Amino acid sequence: MNQNPSDDAAQPLRSFPPQDIDTYSLEFIGSGGGYFRVWIVNLLLQCMTLGIYTPWARRRTAQYFYNHSLVAGSPLEFTGSLRKMVLGFVLLILLYLTYSIASSTGQALAVLLFFLAGAVLAPFFWRNAMRFRLNATRWRGLRWQFVASWREVYLASWPLFVLPLVCWGVVAGLLVLSPDVFETHTTSTSAIRGLLALGLVLVAAALCYTGTDYNYKRLLVLRAQLGAERGRWKLGYMDFAKVWLVAAAMLVLGLVSILVLLVLLVSLALFSERAKTMGLPSSLESLSPGWSVATTMLFVGISILAVILATVPARAYRDARMFQIMWNNIGLGQVARFKCRLSMVRYILLRIKNTLLTLLTLGLYRPFARVSEYRMKLESVSMHVQGHVEQVADAMLRQQPGGLGDALADAAGLELFG
Repeated sequence: MNQNPSDDAAQPLRSFPPQDIDTYSLEFIGSGGGYFRVWIVNLLLQCMTLGIYTPWARRRTAQYFYNHSLVAGSPLEFTGSLRKMVLGFVLLILLYLTYSIASSTGQALAVLLFFLAGAVLAPFFWRNAMRFRLNATRWRGLRWQFVASWREVYLASWPLFVLPLVCWGVVAGLLVLSPDVFETHTTSTSAIRGLLALGLVLVAAALCYTGTDYNYKRLLVLRAQLGAERGRWKLGYMDFAKVWLVAAAMLVLGLVSILVLLVLLVSLALFSERAKTMGLPSSLESLSPGWSVATTMLFVGISILAVILATVPARAYRDARMFQIMWNNIGLGQVARFKCRLSMVRYILLRIKNTLLTLLTLGLYRPFARVSEYRMKLESVSMHVQGHVEQVADAMLRQQPGGLGDALADAAGLELFG
């Protein structure tokens, strides 16, 4: 993937002398009930304003989580400009309306140009979003900054531009080898080649997605700056790829298990119905047509619920493992490093419980679920600081750059929190 934005930043993290290290555990002092009050007000106002309240809702959500997150005993602060958040939201709405109008009126060329422009501008939007998010984060008077250049961002985005070329190459090669592959009546050989081509496209898409994810996270850490200190990083691409491979294997295993179970249940029902028509004893009672419809609807609902639950362990593992390896392999200059003790099993079980309760309460448990997952993640991290945190913070505050960069920043930033 994208290599060495900075030779100095790419060096491995050095260990601190034990006698110079102060250790601080991160804390979250909020509660599910406290966030529920913020969440329900946001939800009601968004419904009443047909979504116009969304930027205000996101800002209130960010402020709640930041203000209740303690780092070395001091809370984070969210100072994002509401004007920028509103402008970013309006921009998204205008882009969506433009696409919808072009799509509904059958303007294929306009839709194609829209997608091409989106692909070209995706790194631009990402940089603006990260810059806004970090600049809006403060701690002990220190403001985070994102100082990546446009060149670095677009170099890190190369997998986004390679994927369309790979897909076009695969399709072109398939058409040369099997011209009839997209016709209604195809030979078995053409069908096999089509499936192989589809597999290649999916593999290429997965590699490009994981590559982009790795490049962006790496660039975000290396170009994040607090005072005069920049982030440090020692993760390789294969560390990310392993997480995605394990998550994909868990997803396939979960879906296959659910599919086998559903097939067995359907087979049992069909066998029971067949036994009744032949006059044999059946384990199922005879049902009226009305009950048959109700039973079918219940079976479909349970099937959908089972599929949703089957994907939860894979997604929870990916989130938790990515969080764990990230925080175990990053630091802040030679000032601070982090350790993460997040348990994979506990987090997966918590996500399963939260998903079930959220579905059973029709979404009302979502604020409590979010707080519990956020708390487990945050409180698994400890910060190891070289020297006393007050002295380090004061020194970085004196080294903090001025506000000229912010004064020249872009007017609109896309806010992604929550």
